Amino acid sequence: MSTSARNGLPEPSRLLASLPHAVVLLNEQRQIASVNPAAEQFFRQSLRRLTGSRLDDHLTFIDPRVIDRFNDYETPVSARQIVVNLKGRGMRRIDVNMAPVGDAPGWQLLTIHDNSATEALGDDSGAADSATVLRGPEIMAHEIKNPLAGIRGAAQLLARKLDDKDRALADLITAEVDRIATLIEQMQKLSGRTAPPVEPCNLHEAARRAIDVITAGRGEGGAAVRIVEEFDPSLPLVLGSPDGLVQVIINLLSNALEACHGVEGARVTLRTRFASGLQLHAADSGQPVRLPIELRVTDNGPGVDPSLRDHIFEPFVTSKKSGQGLGLPLVRKLVRDMNGRISHERDDETGLTHFRAHLPLAKETRMRSLKRRIFS
Repeated sequence: MSTSARNGLPEPSRLLASLPHAVVLLNEQRQIASVNPAAEQFFRQSLRRLTGSRLDDHLTFIDPRVIDRFNDYETPVSARQIVVNLKGRGMRRIDVNMAPVGDAPGWQLLTIHDNSATEALGDDSGAADSATVLRGPEIMAHEIKNPLAGIRGAAQLLARKLDDKDRALADLITAEVDRIATLIEQMQKLSGRTAPPVEPCNLHEAARRAIDVITAGRGEGGAAVRIVEEFDPSLPLVLGSPDGLVQVIINLLSNALEACHGVEGARVTLRTRFASGLQLHAADSGQPVRLPIELRVTDNGPGVDPSLRDHIFEPFVTSKKSGQGLGLPLVRKLVRDMNGRISHERDDETGLTHFRAHLPLAKETRMRSLKRRIFS
């Protein structure tokens, strides 16, 4: 029995496996001697495949100054926001720490924090500024709500004259007008610092509602790009805004469909799954909140311009000639209002672009709130 086990402490290997940051052990030849599970996920390679290979085969540092500092095997080095080329996944911006290993000359321990995942796991310093910009639609709310009322009335009149098959489309128009009107009212009432109320939501109901809206908007000739559903039917309810979830999915699907325009074999996938381990510290209570439910929209389009990838959630950043650059900032605001997080990733090896929204469980969050009330 090891000393740690006898003292009731976790084994060092278990502690290493529990770290959320990638940890890589390098020998004196700059070969990978061992990695933790987070590093396997970062490199998308198993421990067996990584062991014995050179770090340079997987990760290339762009700045020669960083390379020079890391070649000094005896000095600890920390670097933030450095650009690297990750094999098969393109340029990334990461934080790294390199430290010598005691009693093992030439050996180094490398830790990596992938900043592309920051939006999914933590705070976003630009959120407040974006929320301020997004309050602009409040100014136009009056002008928008008036024509919406006319559209709703026309849809109701049409519904009376249509058969059951076509009446469903008219009812969809009416329901969408009501949903948009509700969102506009929320924008009028919210200051950007106050989130709308949340409730238990069926994520798949919101997803199918969004797909219905997208399908109806594309018309009969707009089915060139398939929307593939990969839903986990066992998922429990999430804590969120039903209308907000629909809007998030509509925006993400619309962007994905546009990105695939003209691509041979174009495909958009909407997937739901468990993603255990993700958590953030809620701003209101400071208590850790797990985000185990993942909603992912994937397309096989050419992807976002690399120069824009670090800024796509900022207002007015867009590669579309006619775009306003407010769709993704709105998505981020809606997801954050539900205590969730949204992230973007381009996988150059597979040619896929992923947008992931991570959301909290309704049951767990309600139980946590109840315990706080009982024991406070």
